[in-house]
Amino acid sequence: MEKSIRIERKALTEFCAKVFECAGIDWEDALLSSTVLVEADARGIPSHGVARMIRYIRGIETGVIIPNAKETILRETPTSLAVDANAGMGFPVSRRTMETVIEKAENCGMAWGVVRNSNHFGIAGYYAMMALPHDMIGICMTNTAALGVPTFGRTVMCGTNPIAFAAPAGKERPFVLDMATTTVPRGKLEVYDRLNKPLPDGWAVDATGHPASDARQVLDDMMNRRGGGLLPLGGFGELFSGHKGYGLSMMVDIMCGMLSNGKTSPDVYDFPEAGGIVHHSFGAFKLSAFLEPAKFKSDMDELIRKLKETPRAEGCERVFVAGEKEFEAEDFNNLHGIPVDQKCHDNLDKLAEKYSIQRVAVL
Repeated sequence: MEKSIRIERKALTEFCAKVFECAGIDWEDALLSSTVLVEADARGIPSHGVARMIRYIRGIETGVIIPNAKETILRETPTSLAVDANAGMGFPVSRRTMETVIEKAENCGMAWGVVRNSNHFGIAGYYAMMALPHDMIGICMTNTAALGVPTFGRTVMCGTNPIAFAAPAGKERPFVLDMATTTVPRGKLEVYDRLNKPLPDGWAVDATGHPASDARQVLDDMMNRRGGGLLPLGGFGELFSGHKGYGLSMMVDIMCGMLSNGKTSPDVYDFPEAGGIVHHSFGAFKLSAFLEPAKFKSDMDELIRKLKETPRAEGCERVFVAGEKEFEAEDFNNLHGIPVDQKCHDNLDKLAEKYSIQRVAVL
């Protein structure tokens, strides 16, 4: 297995921010964008990390992403917000929208916001987790271009449409669920393509609807909508509940594409250079609107401990709860450096050369 190259977190964040700044993005938004990307790599989610830098830069150069676009507030009430990102970077508008949603929830107990005409915003969990320091439950969703096939279908119609849910605990780590509604996100296929690895059975189907193992071929077919694509969460057909993943994907489309008066996944198209225009949803629920926060957090601790202490299946070392692996990966990577694969590192060097800036140092 290819050994990862490790880079100090602060150095990697500042390097990526400098690249974004050179591409025309104001420093504050550039730094925020790079922070979210490095957070993904730190948490062990390379499919949404700095490996995507090339696609963002190409998106800016081709006009798919408009640097420093100013979002427009379309509708607003004490508990809701509808925003048009005007094709700007997905990170800053998502951060600002979630901040506003949290502020509204602080005043009213709960709030929801939607964003239309945005771009890829990294890991959904980043925005859901913003609610945790405020003793709130955070929710984030986004639709994507059609990359998944509906149950019993063989043509992409559904987005990977991730859902993130974050709930605070007391002494235990917060519960952080961050998942695609397909078997895996497209970025996971991109990782397998970079590493030249065959896809596991059950992730994707080819143009005939049969299992696919060639990541490059599936990615190309999805981009050009020749048939084939990712399977819904649960897998093929109904036996292992693929129809439930299909239903969740559609739910996210309703909450993001429809509620924002934008587009749903069948009408969202990726570009060869960058992702397509997408739409997001953000929610926050204040614990004290329902019960004492300390009681909620102690109950969360008890539930988490019960689950982690449950008898293990034979041959398995631990029972995890959502978010636990990512928190542990982040602790390790903060100490030992953020891991990137060789192809990703080569692309970072190409960006340094492109903008005549110093290459990021490796550990």
